[in-house]
Order: sequence, then C-alpha cells, then structure tokens
Amino acid sequence: MFAELQCVVLDCPDPARLARFYRAMLGGAVDRPDPRWEVNQDWSTLHLPNGTVLAFQRVADHRPPRWPDPAHPQQFHLDFAVADLERADEQALALGATVLHDGDGRSWRVYADPAGHPFCLVRHSAPDAPEG
Repeated sequence: MFAELQCVVLDCPDPARLARFYRAMLGGAVDRPDPRWEVNQDWSTLHLPNGTVLAFQRVADHRPPRWPDPAHPQQFHLDFAVADLERADEQALALGATVLHDGDGRSWRVYADPAGHPFCLVRHSAPDAPEG
C-alpha cells in the first residue's frame, strides 16, 4: 500500500449547498478547519462522524449525469445504508433529492442530489435480525 484515501470529491455548481444537503442526511461538520485544504466559495467539505470526508468542488459548467443514460454516465455513485427506507425516502426528498428509480419494490432506491449526482438508499437489516 502506498496511498490513503483523503476524501471523495464531487463536482457541483454550489459547493456549500451540496455540503449542507449531505450534512442533513449524514451528520458531521461542514467546512471544519483542516490543514489539508482551504475552504472557500469554490471548495466545501463535510467531515462525517466516521472520519470520512466528502468534498465539494465548484465547476462552472457542471453537467450532471443522467442516470441511467449512458450518454451522460454517472461515473460513480454513493450508497447509504438506512434502517427505514420509507422514512429515509421522505427525508431525502424533503432535503431536495429527486427519485431516479423507485427500486421496483426492492430494498433500494436511486436518487439524485441537488447537483444531479446519483446515490442510493439501501435498506440495511441488523446482522442478527431475522429475515422475512
């Protein structure tokens, strides 16, 4: 091993707005002082409770992916485990997410964040919970 993941960076038109969107979903601290980077109008960060850092970078001509259109590929997406998929759906939509795919009754749904990045909410069962 010769490298360590520092953060995941998402391009977007409004870094501060997208940082606040993900903070409302995941918790954490927006733009916490960190010697690794400078926070400004073009760069915002979210330090998550588990230590992961999401960063948001302004791109003037941001063109969001159009999942599942291969002409505008998603390039990557984030999966978030949730205990109650219905409640998480309501909360994500209230924050400004849009549904891209309702999962067809499965244990996951696909959304776009306010900048158009796809993400999934995936129902997570406790390991010792009976299935059914």
